[in-house]
Amino acid sequence: MKLVYFNDFRLGVLKGDAVVDVTDVVKDIPHIGPHDLINGLIEHFDSYRAKLGGAAAAGKGVPLKDVRLRPPLPKPGNIVCMAVNYMEDGTLTEKPQINAFHKAGTAVIGDGDNMVLPDVPASIFEGEAELALVIGKRATRVSQADAMKHVFGYTCFIDGSARGLPPPGNVFFQMKSRDTFAPIGPCIVTADEIADPQNLNVTLKNSGQVMQKFNTSDMAHQIPRCIEWVSSIHTLEPGDILATGTNHGGLNAFMDGDRIELTVEKVGTLHITVQDALKRTWARTTRLQHKQKGGEGAHTPQLTGKYART
Repeated sequence: MKLVYFNDFRLGVLKGDAVVDVTDVVKDIPHIGPHDLINGLIEHFDSYRAKLGGAAAAGKGVPLKDVRLRPPLPKPGNIVCMAVNYMEDGTLTEKPQINAFHKAGTAVIGDGDNMVLPDVPASIFEGEAELALVIGKRATRVSQADAMKHVFGYTCFIDGSARGLPPPGNVFFQMKSRDTFAPIGPCIVTADEIADPQNLNVTLKNSGQVMQKFNTSDMAHQIPRCIEWVSSIHTLEPGDILATGTNHGGLNAFMDGDRIELTVEKVGTLHITVQDALKRTWARTTRLQHKQKGGEGAHTPQLTGKYART
């Protein structure tokens, strides 16, 4: 089942290129906002699955092109992002140590929304293509053997970054948690629809050009290990997001006017645009291409606009 929020946060089930409104099926779930409603549904999904399926089968869908999709998880309690969690197609010779960081729930935007680049002296702005897990059952110190029992479903996730901000050192908070830096969607696909999340193709296009293309089989620490490790540090609750990382070789500058499409196999395609009032520019060069050309630093330098080095 593919669950979405649309228009004024009506709950829908996707059927092909249409969405069926199933809001009335879940109106008895206590909530004060759409974030409470979806979290409550996830926690008690077994009680609603059949009713949602029946309503979706019987209902008349509205074409997706005629609705505005919203973030399927409007304000997650936790967004945990795995850091350096891919072997980079063999370019890393040793498995990185497992690590992660938090993003603010208020950074979430949805399909069709704008990632807004702030007026800060970042050396580059990037967006990392990722498969994200949606937690379905409270997870505290779970084992790898039991980890997948705690997964409700999957969604597309873009981890926005403002790199190189001063002072050097631990800058993850100001680099990662800015407003609009956590696009998710377009839907949540329930776990039963994806037999092997460890073998999914992930593709990110920037204005029609493929920039990132990798498979989740290349993860350094696979999904059960990620859940085990994160839940050993703090409890994961229903509706929390665990983003599984990216292949950094294809990372590229996000600039004003960019049209981003992130497709995760069997999950869907997330569309966003990039806005930058300062109109800063970089070369359309991936990290790997920059390295292969012998460029200095991890990424291509800023070319024009405020903060460009002359």
